[in-house]
Amino acid sequence: MTSPHIAPYGSWKSPITSDLIVAGTIGLGEIRLDRGEVYWTEQRPTEAGRNVIVRRTAAGQVSDITPAPFNVRSRVHEYGGGAFLVHQGAVYFSNFADQRLYRKLPGGEPVAITPELPWRYADGVVDAQRNRMICVREDHTGDENSEGEAVNAIVSFRLDGKGEQSILASDKDFYASPCLSPDGSQLAWISWNHPNMPWDGTELWLGTLDAEGSMTGCQKIAGGLTESIFQPKWSPDGLLYFVSDRTGWWNLYRWAGAIEPLCLMEAEFGLPQWVFGMSTYGFESANQIICTYTQDGASYLASLNPQTTALELIDTPYSEIGSIHAAPGKVVFKAGSATQSGELVHLDLATRQFEVLQKSSELQIDSGYLSVPMAIAFPTENGLEAYGFYYPPNNQDFAAPTDERPPLLVKSHGGPTSATSTMLSLRIQYWTSRGFAVLDVNYGGSTGYGRAYRERLNGQWGIVDVDDCANGAKYLAAQGKVDGDRLVIDGGSAGGYTTLCALTFRDLFKAGASYYGVSDLEALATDTHKFESRYLDSLIGAYPEQKNLYIERSPIHSAHLLNCPVIFFQGDEDKIVPPNQAEMMVEILKTKGLPVAYVLYEGEQHGFRKAENIKRTMDGEFYFYAKVFGFEPADRIAPVAIANLVSP
Repeated sequence: MTSPHIAPYGSWKSPITSDLIVAGTIGLGEIRLDRGEVYWTEQRPTEAGRNVIVRRTAAGQVSDITPAPFNVRSRVHEYGGGAFLVHQGAVYFSNFADQRLYRKLPGGEPVAITPELPWRYADGVVDAQRNRMICVREDHTGDENSEGEAVNAIVSFRLDGKGEQSILASDKDFYASPCLSPDGSQLAWISWNHPNMPWDGTELWLGTLDAEGSMTGCQKIAGGLTESIFQPKWSPDGLLYFVSDRTGWWNLYRWAGAIEPLCLMEAEFGLPQWVFGMSTYGFESANQIICTYTQDGASYLASLNPQTTALELIDTPYSEIGSIHAAPGKVVFKAGSATQSGELVHLDLATRQFEVLQKSSELQIDSGYLSVPMAIAFPTENGLEAYGFYYPPNNQDFAAPTDERPPLLVKSHGGPTSATSTMLSLRIQYWTSRGFAVLDVNYGGSTGYGRAYRERLNGQWGIVDVDDCANGAKYLAAQGKVDGDRLVIDGGSAGGYTTLCALTFRDLFKAGASYYGVSDLEALATDTHKFESRYLDSLIGAYPEQKNLYIERSPIHSAHLLNCPVIFFQGDEDKIVPPNQAEMMVEILKTKGLPVAYVLYEGEQHGFRKAENIKRTMDGEFYFYAKVFGFEPADRIAPVAIANLVSP
């Protein structure tokens, strides 16, 4: 066996290149089951990020359902989800370009079934008895005449699109998850009002439908200002199930004239509803629920008997499991592990045999180049613990000099109400195989650890998250695992805000990268979309009543404190964090004489979907750190223009 080459961290040659990642990777999206067939969406970077519906027949034949240029993506809440459904072979989907709903019958072309109006749709369900669809509609007519924010409602309309749309519910600010009882007589849904986000508190409602489909007798079943309800779903025998965090943990319940707990555990059977169509459980039959839950940062698959409430773990090779969709005898879901990127998996419940239907990546990476994450808990402020996943540098062809410690990249996830994952990420392996260590932090405010941990961030955004990222880095440096003089941090969106706060308000990190990150909290509070327009009430405080806090915690107002290099990546069509926030920050850093780079992508929104831009971002951030720390990358990387750069 050949001895590894001795070379400085950061200069290692890796087979995990940006070209390889974008060419061989797709995004696996939503799943639907219909008449023994499996449908799912694929986001394809090589097709400019287009989302395509794919079908796999019972015989195993796989084909695309939606032709180019259709892009299956909803913009309700801007983040979308719930963008398609299938009923008896007919496919209904939201097209990104015009946000109209289309119907595609077998053998036919897509036909629009909603009008050319500024309306968006998500979370549809077919009401077969009445030949109609019921879904969430977001009306942006007010955007055009400055009359106010978008109007959300649950509406119904004929499957062929003829006739007027009828409003079934419209008195709340937000709606999600309309679901129809098996006999078509009842409709359940979730709603909530400003300033709540869906993980703060939602309400579960139930209404009775008459023969014509009008709704009467609406009653609130569960939920409130401080109880988050998630994924209502009817069982085959007509009972209403849902997830609630009323105990401090998202657990399963059902309604049978009264609320009955099914499986009380210190585990999370629910998720933060950033997008529509999320699913953590499904019915194999009236007597068997297949579900997934998270505990101590890991995912599990289980079978729950709703009669006995007995929970049986199902052994899997996966550490991340989600998007559960069940049918008699089987379950289809998305999953991955530390050494396996995302897969679409079919499980035969009788034989317990797994079959991979699609992979997010066909790349076969030798394990000698992969870093396996280690779950760590580390001390943070106020005598508490925070969590993360540590990835040591690993490349079977290289070793560093014995007196050198690796640079550390701390990753701050978005949301901030979200969580990081242990699923194989080639974008993390890109760094570790070149000689960087990575710490992926589940800071206070992250999901997966119960409501109390999630609420650590209430009123403390820009403080608790930053403390946890900094303390995680200090913890690893104190153990001698990383170089305390080469600590860097990056993050996207809310993670970009945490990154900019860490660089501005802490004297620890030596450089960083902001991906469409927030620098001006006031601008975010006054210039963002409806879904998040009151999000900061809980994270910071009411605006404008507590305007001083918004100014105090905005990096743009304290840029004089920032004394290290930063690179910014931004889409020019981002409506969630507009480009002007990054551009104001860049100008301030230029004036200060600090090394700064700004990469603006035409036609990108909040997150990058085009292969060439994903590649440019990975390579650009690595190039930036190479220039800052003075190491020579093994690959030829297209330079990024860096203002005020002085070589170390």
